[in-house]
Amino acid sequence: MALFVASCMSIAYAAPPDIGQIDRLAARVQKEFNVPGIGIGIVQDGHVVLARGYGVQDGPGSPPVDARTLFGIGSNTKAFTAAGLGVLVDDGKLHWNDRMEDVLPGFQLADPWLTREFRVSDLLTHHSGMGLGAGDLLLFSRSNFARAELLPRLRDMPFTGRFRQDYAYNNLLYSIAGVTIEHVSHDSWEHFIQSRIIDAAGMPRCTTQSPTRPEPGFVTGHSVEDGVLRATKIDPLIAAAPAGGIVCSIDGMNVWMRLLLAGGVAPNGQRILSEKTRDDLWTPHALLDVPDNAVMTGTHFRAYGYGWFLEDFHGAKRVWHTGTVSGMVSLTSMLPEAHAGVVVLTNQEDHAATQSLALSISEMLLGDKPNDWVKYYRDRENRDQARPKPQFRFVTLDPAEQHAFVGTYRDAWRGDLIVAQDTGGLRLTFSRADGLTGRLQPLPHDLFVVRWDNRAMDGSDDSYVQFHRDTSGKVTDMTLRVVDHDFSFDVQDMHPIRVEAPDRK
Repeated sequence: MALFVASCMSIAYAAPPDIGQIDRLAARVQKEFNVPGIGIGIVQDGHVVLARGYGVQDGPGSPPVDARTLFGIGSNTKAFTAAGLGVLVDDGKLHWNDRMEDVLPGFQLADPWLTREFRVSDLLTHHSGMGLGAGDLLLFSRSNFARAELLPRLRDMPFTGRFRQDYAYNNLLYSIAGVTIEHVSHDSWEHFIQSRIIDAAGMPRCTTQSPTRPEPGFVTGHSVEDGVLRATKIDPLIAAAPAGGIVCSIDGMNVWMRLLLAGGVAPNGQRILSEKTRDDLWTPHALLDVPDNAVMTGTHFRAYGYGWFLEDFHGAKRVWHTGTVSGMVSLTSMLPEAHAGVVVLTNQEDHAATQSLALSISEMLLGDKPNDWVKYYRDRENRDQARPKPQFRFVTLDPAEQHAFVGTYRDAWRGDLIVAQDTGGLRLTFSRADGLTGRLQPLPHDLFVVRWDNRAMDGSDDSYVQFHRDTSGKVTDMTLRVVDHDFSFDVQDMHPIRVEAPDRK
């Protein structure tokens, strides 16, 4: 027991981090991973230790990043949505174990038993039985589905895993959590989270109103294509806001960390959450595999709570989450026993930058000499880049052969996909999306690869498209699978069936 107490004491009284060391680390990360701009916030023992920007908001000559610069925080929004449900729990209007069919009229899944047993907490833990990224095509890739259209489509979503056993990260159910907040509170998700959490806590430069176009003081996201840094267009999160739509500054995120580390009380003295509800958010609910770098972090377990990843980290509890949206990446990492946390915001979609900084600074906050995370992630990216890329041997189809595939294909939850013919061959276009269209390039045996027109937004999501025929030889339907690995492009969950074909001319 004495040894355990001594360990906690050493964690609690770790010295403040060396800011000069962090400045040098940020410069190294910028150079190594080609990141135009970085924001770093650090809190410790209830105080702000660092709120600083590095680099620029966009390209050369653009304004510098500072503590008030706005970034999209992506899936770090999930913690706000979970906390919003927690506010309703504290208000007595909701309980974590309430049945969803009792809370939200119209809630229906493909399986009647699952519909009956599904609880409010099951929206948040990523082990509902839905597959990895299931339903993301309703939310991202420039989808224009409204939030109100999500609930009726749940009944057609495939559940491919074991309920409350198999972990699979999911955004759609967090958007349904937002719909639940709206129904119970009789308020929009945007206004409820803004008024009951962000404004009540005094989080400066933080908003639920995600910009749909570039604005002053809001960074431009970037991606690296073939070694070239390119600006990324904003993907409007119409239905997905409760899963990833909040925009915030380092100053705002520092307040958020201080609030959570203080048991739900904001720096301005306002209690936003009860301490019990804060603890509910940080309680393991779904077990995950330990990470590949566990030998470097001393991690023996990893789990998911309500909107937060949880793990042991060099003997201390670590509460963290990442987020990615429109070429911007965020990472929040808190160490409750050290009364400390760090948030990193970047305007380049490479997670190696945020991970290198957050892990290094988290180790500093524990009083440890940090591992060389920059080298670790640089080596990992080099290995990934050295992997052989798929090599295709495309075939040629004459216009008559191409015509056999033309038509409208309807998926139960995603809607229509249209295959059209032009002078260049065949094109595939998603309905209910702004410009998600690409060229179908033929392989043998009715297999194609669709290469999307907008490489900056959809380039990593090229997909195999396999058409199927009936016994008469007529094309009847298609199945799809992503060529690479982007789980948010969940074409594998669709089964578009041909519902309209043009007359042969």
